[in-house]
Amino acid sequence: MTTFVELMLNGLSMGSVYALIALGFVVIFRATEVVNFAHASLLLAGGYFIASLHDDIGFWPAVLVGIAGAAVVGAAIEFLVMRRYRGSDHSVLAIVTIGVDILLTTELTRRLGTDVLSLGDPWGDSVLTVGSVSIAYTRIAAFVAAGLLISVFLLAFRYTSWGVAMRAAAESPETAALMGVRLGRVSLGAWAVAGGLAAVAALFLTVFPTPGLERATSLAALKAFPAAILGGLDSTTGALVGGLIVGVTESLATGYQSELTFLGRGLGDLAPYLVMTVILLIRPAGLFGTKELTRV
Repeated sequence: MTTFVELMLNGLSMGSVYALIALGFVVIFRATEVVNFAHASLLLAGGYFIASLHDDIGFWPAVLVGIAGAAVVGAAIEFLVMRRYRGSDHSVLAIVTIGVDILLTTELTRRLGTDVLSLGDPWGDSVLTVGSVSIAYTRIAAFVAAGLLISVFLLAFRYTSWGVAMRAAAESPETAALMGVRLGRVSLGAWAVAGGLAAVAALFLTVFPTPGLERATSLAALKAFPAAILGGLDSTTGALVGGLIVGVTESLATGYQSELTFLGRGLGDLAPYLVMTVILLIRPAGLFGTKELTRV
């Protein structure tokens, strides 16, 4: 029972981090209807900024600079690249993001080399023990920070003018433009927000118990992608629920790997995709995605 509780707590913590990444996918998709495959490079960029600066300016200033830096990178991608292809087919735009991801990831991995960089977090390897249950402080911090950021985002999405503009653009871009909504500004803001969320996720993906920021850190975005898909790629609530499902599924599958050897090795990495496939077979639009009606 103790093992199950620990795995659930760790799963919820990692799930909240995956939810931040999934929310980045959803924000950009709602604003532009483009699946952003460059999100992995935004994740790596945010972590790199923090890892490079924390010794010089301190951890918390480095985190702020990392969030701002990743947001600027995201906005730059939209302004310098994606805006040039506005009006193109969405599949073409998705391919463009793949090219952007390759360029940015190649440059960042060249800078990282074979090094594993510490982000200088204040929690270290401290562990909270309650009874027989133990959980790292980094996991608690990740859950709290992700919960606060997601709550702030959902409130802003619902009650601010930026959120109203984004919802209007998602419903009908042409009508929103006629009503005075600046679609370019909405898209730019979406990319910047996605970059900032990715930087925060990078922080909690690279602290204890992981060794630090390395070339493979960007692959975490591949685990968050099923979270966005199974929750519904156009649903902010779906990103949260999908992230938690993926986190808990991965944690339980990894923790009970020894009892599930008949299913093969690496089940923890495969489990989120299996869950995504099962859910999509039942609900093709995802748990909270908008169903498309077609007249025949």
